[in-house]
Amino acid sequence: MTQHKADSHDVIQVRGARENNLRDVSLDVPKRRLTVFTGVSGSGKSSLVFGTIAAESQRMINETYSAFLQSFMGSPARPDVDALHNLSAAIVVDQERMGANARSTLGTATDAYTMLRIIFSRLGSPSAGSALAYSFNAEGMCPGCEGLGKVSTLDLDQLVDRSKSINEGAITVPNFSVDGWYVRGFAESGLFDPDKPIKEFTERELDDFLHKPATKVKVNGINTTYEGLVVKVQRMYLTKDRESAQPHIRAFIDRAATFAACPDCGGARLKPAVLESRIDGRNIAECSAMQVSDLAAFLAGVTAPSVGPVVANLRQTLDSLVEIGLGYLSLDRESATLSGGEAQRVKMVRHLGSSLTDITYVFDEPTVGLHPHDIQRMNGLLLRLRDKGNTVLVVEHKPETIAIADHVVDIGPGAGPAGGRIQFEGTVAGLRASDTLTGRYLGHRVALKPIVRQHAGNIPIRDASTHNLRNVSVDVPTGVLTVVTGVAGSGKSSLIYGSLPQRDGVIVVDQSAIRGSRRSNPATYTGLLDAVRAAFAKANGVKAALFSANSEGACPNCKGIGLVYVDLAMMAGVAGVCEECEGKRFTAEVLEYKLRGRDISEVLAMPVSEAAGFFTEKAAKAILERLAAVGLGYITLGQPLNTLSGGERQRLKLAVHMGAGTATYLLDEPTSGLHLADVDQLLALLDRLVDAGNTVVVIEHHLAVMAHADWIIDLGPGAGHDGGQVVFTGTPSELITEADTVTAQHLREYVA
Repeated sequence: MTQHKADSHDVIQVRGARENNLRDVSLDVPKRRLTVFTGVSGSGKSSLVFGTIAAESQRMINETYSAFLQSFMGSPARPDVDALHNLSAAIVVDQERMGANARSTLGTATDAYTMLRIIFSRLGSPSAGSALAYSFNAEGMCPGCEGLGKVSTLDLDQLVDRSKSINEGAITVPNFSVDGWYVRGFAESGLFDPDKPIKEFTERELDDFLHKPATKVKVNGINTTYEGLVVKVQRMYLTKDRESAQPHIRAFIDRAATFAACPDCGGARLKPAVLESRIDGRNIAECSAMQVSDLAAFLAGVTAPSVGPVVANLRQTLDSLVEIGLGYLSLDRESATLSGGEAQRVKMVRHLGSSLTDITYVFDEPTVGLHPHDIQRMNGLLLRLRDKGNTVLVVEHKPETIAIADHVVDIGPGAGPAGGRIQFEGTVAGLRASDTLTGRYLGHRVALKPIVRQHAGNIPIRDASTHNLRNVSVDVPTGVLTVVTGVAGSGKSSLIYGSLPQRDGVIVVDQSAIRGSRRSNPATYTGLLDAVRAAFAKANGVKAALFSANSEGACPNCKGIGLVYVDLAMMAGVAGVCEECEGKRFTAEVLEYKLRGRDISEVLAMPVSEAAGFFTEKAAKAILERLAAVGLGYITLGQPLNTLSGGERQRLKLAVHMGAGTATYLLDEPTSGLHLADVDQLLALLDRLVDAGNTVVVIEHHLAVMAHADWIIDLGPGAGHDGGQVVFTGTPSELITEADTVTAQHLREYVA
């Protein structure tokens, strides 16, 4: 263990950290070094790094702003820690998807498009004007699509029931209820009779109802803006990213809207005058559509002194994208379509170009989405950030990234209540020599399965050409565990997500956010709460509704949330624990009712592993066993869903689907967030699924999962237009002995 240097400014001093499951943790984290935090899922790594160090740094910076600005930023609570010394400004580089705005692209998010606009404004011939004239979000936008590059056509029968009047519920768009604000706006507009069936509207009335552009009107003496239903639906639902919408909105968009490239600009987003302006024969839209690596090569030929510094800066950004393994993207790629791992790497490039130093950068599993071949490049960028004079803190499980650490902090020994303690602090060599779980697994090698399962049949994929796929045809075997692999950007997701989810019997288990309010938790999401409420009701002879924090038993003061939100007008709003129920969410009367000595609040505070031993009821036990089987034994039943990581969300969805009968399961990097020791448990679970008659298809880079597969589909050979082909299909042993792909090279080194 390192000695605490109480007077040193070269370390971040943490004293008595108790956030979540941390047990009075005290440690010194060296500044201007790369420190990797390891430990099993749920051990407390994120609570220490994100919930304590980064959270307090960001809270203290927020407090330096005016009360007016703070009112917009929210007020994070102070972490549960005795003391933190020598903090520097912290920037969290996470895997949250970027922007739900169709106007945000890779180019706008990295400022690369801004630099490209400056170059075109100076060198483009004929000139279209200033740099803003080349922006699809400003002067240069195509008037036909308003700079979106696509136009949407709405099926009116999916928006309106023409046989009804507005007051009878003619509008069938989600969230447009008859007594809601939106529908009242139509009913009280005075433009038509709200009691007249839509089919009886005159041509003028129908046009006003559906297509009238935003117009100031007076409704009941109040000035407001009226817009036709089609105009409103397009603005509310179609200009935003479909993927970030709630499931019922996504379903509505899919059935009601048809998207096509704008006929005026051909999808280029820009006015004709802008598209006529060229440098070396290419316009700005063509440059934006080029693969980043190709655009960098094109700019090498742009040598005019007037744009020298801008070209140099732009090439540096593009070279960083290539270096980080994103050279296959293009600047016109919408930000919202980037995966979590891609989004994190794009944010990283932005920070590499920053002139700030002595910042604390905090990364959450930066190797997510990376093939072993790409991890070395990621490591190089982490070291570059450190060498600029920054403190780099990384939560990570991959041995390749742990290996480059200057300092390692291992937390454990277990998850949840069994974790939260420092197991090791020191060098990587020291960790290898230690008898910790992480230390034992660092040099872990696996053996191939001696016998692989035989296919029951095949799911044919024919002539797939989504994104960079080159008319790929491949058979996905059924009744076995298939791993689809290849470097980042090789076409794995395009092949599998572009073909399999549309088929019957395919269950997609991904890491996307689970829609729900701050009331949602694992107990409500899995249906476990129904069984829990029934058990409490039976034991106490009262009705089950009392044991729901969303129903009769809710504390009236906080309405069952456990927190009271206080609006302090111009000051930041504050969330405090409800004094009435002390955060327990239920009325005092409800908390009197017990099940085997525990009240409902105590039961919801139990981790899954403890609850599995507590419940004897068959329905509850079955759900809890599935949660434990997917490695979520440490999460509590009442933990808010928005506190779960992407990997935890995926495993929670898998637990829900496991009881659904025979199916084809499609999983996307299920090892995200898993310690090397937890991966073994995941593989046992996948085996159980296959042995029960299911087909399991996994998109994965983890070598242990590849080695365990019955069948491998390897895409490549590279990324972007250097990929998009199936370079190998067969068993893992055939891959090792017969193939010459980058996957084969890394798997050879990994297999014992």
